[in-house]
Amino acid sequence: MSEIDDIFVIGGGINGCGIARDAVGRGYSVRLAEMNDLASGTSSWSSKLIHGGLRYLEYYEFRLVRESLGEREVLLKMAPHIIWPMRFVLPHHSDMRPAWLLRLGLFLYDHIGKRKLLPGTSQVNLKTSVIGKPLKKIFSKGFEYSDCWVNDARLVVLNAKDAQDRGAKIETRSKVVYACREKDYWNITTEDVRTGDRKQHKARLIVNAAGPWVDKVLDETMSSNNAKNVRLVQGSHIVVPKLHDHDRAYIFQNSDNRIIFALPYENDYTLIGTTDHDFKGDPINAKITDSEVSYLCSAASEYFEKPIKIEDIVWSYSGVRPLYDDGATEAQEATRDYVLRVDGKGDEPKLVNVFGGKITTYRRLAESMLEKIEDLIGSRKDSWTADSSLPGGDFAVSDYDLLVSKLKAEFPFIEQSLAQRLIRSYGTKAWVLMDGAVKLEDMRHDFGGSLTEREVMYLIKHEWAETAEDIVWRRSKLGIRLSDQEIKELDNWLQQNQ
Repeated sequence: MSEIDDIFVIGGGINGCGIARDAVGRGYSVRLAEMNDLASGTSSWSSKLIHGGLRYLEYYEFRLVRESLGEREVLLKMAPHIIWPMRFVLPHHSDMRPAWLLRLGLFLYDHIGKRKLLPGTSQVNLKTSVIGKPLKKIFSKGFEYSDCWVNDARLVVLNAKDAQDRGAKIETRSKVVYACREKDYWNITTEDVRTGDRKQHKARLIVNAAGPWVDKVLDETMSSNNAKNVRLVQGSHIVVPKLHDHDRAYIFQNSDNRIIFALPYENDYTLIGTTDHDFKGDPINAKITDSEVSYLCSAASEYFEKPIKIEDIVWSYSGVRPLYDDGATEAQEATRDYVLRVDGKGDEPKLVNVFGGKITTYRRLAESMLEKIEDLIGSRKDSWTADSSLPGGDFAVSDYDLLVSKLKAEFPFIEQSLAQRLIRSYGTKAWVLMDGAVKLEDMRHDFGGSLTEREVMYLIKHEWAETAEDIVWRRSKLGIRLSDQEIKELDNWLQQNQ
């Protein structure tokens, strides 16, 4: 008889990997199956923010905002290489929400969550500050507050890596095609999407964290018949050349009561988003629409002195968020909170489904999931992730520049910009990547955009990377700097060398 895992997790997005990490760290045996690459769904198409969700206050989502605000600094300390503080500027004029309402919202934002490292809200004179220079002259004052930026796909991969290092079995390109209850365990069939080979697994409990596919898993794998628990909402973003010289982000209020962000992106670009509209079909096919492009260009152009034109766009992306279906009329009003639901009668093995959620609260969602798991199959060890570090994040929040200098000093043949990028991506694990390199030639083949064979081999060995898409659009975000031909050459090299 094959071994019986305690927990089988379906889905390699942020929630699935966060749950697997927390569970294995408490002493459970864990296996995770992801049908594609890690973070290949919703988790890599976010707005890249660890934030409280200022606009959620308007919908009275106080518990969600409080939890999100509390998580900002927990996650910042956990992964200071891929998460860092960012100041957001909210311009104001008389046609918008009244200033007193914004002040009240920002006062709550400053005080209902735990905040020690991040500075609080301040008012800014947009007429005299460099922050106001890119904006239209009608904006004379604004408010500035704190949130954090995150490299979303790397957050997922590092949770999976830490889970694996602690004993979890992480299987990518492995689709769950069937699951049924047999006495006191689940019998689960997975299929390797590359070869078609199938494997049998057994587990005492299944966690369905399939994101936008959570209902599809229930329908096709669990035979639940037309499950409808999540509302699929498409969010799209555009990237244009850098619109300003400072390091602040902007949050813009629109006439339709929605907001968009204009965020510094990969040093040389500005990321603008997001949209919110209901989505039908397979989330893997989500693509930005012409109306979304027009909306984002128009909304940003209401604020920036220089209009944003369609021809300025250098890249765009779309993703589908699996929001819990709470019956909201508009997609933008649907709750961003999460719901965990246990399925199973009496003593039969249980299935716990994850509906909704947001990247900021993934760790708290995992803790809530573990409380349910403890009730269902017994407890092991205490909660532990609040004071932990993700791989490469074992350094102080303020020590990023120090690590860059140290890496550059030890490997003087690499460019300063590469040293900065390696610390931003890998933190202290940059020394593992660079181990044995004593001259530039030791980096081996250069694929462009500062991506070398040495880094590619590290990603294959340590981070489940298999294709050029895995490497340039998720692990490194370097796709925006590489030509189509360079990406094709990388894919050809991967096919020849794996």
